[in-house]
Amino acid sequence: MPETLTVCPLSELPPGAKRLVEWDDLEIGVFNCNGAIYAIEDRCSHDDGPLVEGVLHEESCAIECPRHGSLFDLKTGKPTTLPAYVPVDTFPVVIDDNMIKLEVD
Repeated sequence: MPETLTVCPLSELPPGAKRLVEWDDLEIGVFNCNGAIYAIEDRCSHDDGPLVEGVLHEESCAIECPRHGSLFDLKTGKPTTLPAYVPVDTFPVVIDDNMIKLEVD
């Protein structure tokens, strides 16, 4: 059964904002792309770079790895440009009573 991780109030993550959260030994990037909240593993599959430090491309809901420029789709975790070719994990997001929560296991 998944565990629920409370991130923050929805008002603290406006469109275009991003946040890093930790759960056990895992780091997760949480992003607000045009009002939709997404959560992906904060690790570029090409070289383990910190994705949350990259540029958020709101027009395509993608995050750019700051090290080598790979773009990752926030909805699927799949890279859309090289050099990365392996997807990263995504996490279900729930908005409950205006709080952003993640389901992790």
